[in-house]
Amino acid sequence: MSSHPSSARVSHKDLYVWASRELLDECSSLLSTRALREHVGDSSTYDHRAFAKRHDDDITVLPCTLGEPVCGDERANDGVPFFYFYQVVFKRVGVRLPFSRFERELLTEINAAPAQLYPNSWAFVKAFDILFGFLGCAPSVDIFLHFFEVKRQRNNLWVTLSNVPGRILLTPFQQTFTGSSRCAVPTLCLLLWTAFLCIGRRMPEP
Repeated sequence: MSSHPSSARVSHKDLYVWASRELLDECSSLLSTRALREHVGDSSTYDHRAFAKRHDDDITVLPCTLGEPVCGDERANDGVPFFYFYQVVFKRVGVRLPFSRFERELLTEINAAPAQLYPNSWAFVKAFDILFGFLGCAPSVDIFLHFFEVKRQRNNLWVTLSNVPGRILLTPFQQTFTGSSRCAVPTLCLLLWTAFLCIGRRMPEP
């Protein structure tokens, strides 16, 4: 991205009149380049594998700006497309860009943006992908949704995946990302929401 979404240039309340106050208030706490560097390491020895399957000069990962709501889109960024994603899904679950065909098709089928799907649910998606890769089969959205059901949380703003009763393929991810084994999944995911990244496509130089 050649620039970053700026809350100073636009009133998000006016731009996203459809968005609830709850959604407009969902903002990241990952606001500094220092926090980003701590994730990817020293910039002089940048390892693209922290985010991507291969080096891609067209993709850039940025911290969010103060007060920037998760419902933001390219209208708040001079038409440059971007999306939000959980830092922990890169760091702990191992999801990489670009999304696989299976991941793209699943997000399309369940009609969810990447950041709407809770991190623990991304762990199901990644594990399913790895399992079918081990078996030498292409992962299928139809088969995935045979074993997992979609549940919408908090006024349909967020999406979780859970095992269909009687069709247990994978056990839930028990260890929470916050280090508390007693932390329930909804609480865990609400805490994680405060650390997401802005990912976009860098525009060519004029």
